[in-house]
Amino acid sequence: MRSPNQEGEFSFPVKFGYCAVGRVMEGDRAGQEVFALHPHQSMFRLPTELLNPIPANVPAERAVLAANMETALNIVWDSAVSAGDRVLVIGAGVVGSLAGYLIKQMPGTEVTLVDINPEREHVAVELGCAFAEPANAPINCDVVIHTSATEEGASLAIESAGQEAKLVEASWYGDKSIQVSLGGQFHSKRLSLISSQVGNIPPDRASRWSHQRRIQKALELLENPAVDVLISGETDFLDIANHYASVLTDKNTLCHRVRYQNLGET
Repeated sequence: MRSPNQEGEFSFPVKFGYCAVGRVMEGDRAGQEVFALHPHQSMFRLPTELLNPIPANVPAERAVLAANMETALNIVWDSAVSAGDRVLVIGAGVVGSLAGYLIKQMPGTEVTLVDINPEREHVAVELGCAFAEPANAPINCDVVIHTSATEEGASLAIESAGQEAKLVEASWYGDKSIQVSLGGQFHSKRLSLISSQVGNIPPDRASRWSHQRRIQKALELLENPAVDVLISGETDFLDIANHYASVLTDKNTLCHRVRYQNLGET
């Protein structure tokens, strides 16, 4: 699965990663802070149209969430959630939490984030959502969004959905396969299973929305400081080799920023 401007293969050398926030160094936009879909590195060159200006009231440090917010926005579109709906989001990672945050802005919605890690409750509270561990997940939901990429999460999604509800599968499984029963409750409740993937604009918007318009809207949706709860840490690039293993294994890691050296520094 290749991201924009990515180069190389997994045999070295490879450019990997897909999002960066930085300051334009040259041209008529010099000095402007921008978000770009680009592999992780300290300097790069892109066409101007691929540089997305960061709104004045969104700090650059928060703008690193833009790619995740773009994914969450696409999930909300795919879910067709509406005012007053009871919504369950299974998997309170960055994407799931942002999807719950967006849905909670709709009048009358009841949004619950579910996660096996009870320490994610404070994330849900900061974003205005309720929280539950899997054993206490609400049932009879109008929309269930699954982002945990686990068999257990997918099964819970089916159990929690109401009659003729929508089940949005937004997990990234990579090359992993899971077993999920599509008999029983899935069949008897006549559930609609919807695949949500950020690579494409949903069909009902594709004629009007470009990827650039969507990412710019995602940046605008980061105005609320509440989403800073999803930034779980930061490491200087020169130190990341010493800390990356612990970043990956820490159960409380959400979005961990890597800060590059400024030009002129050693």
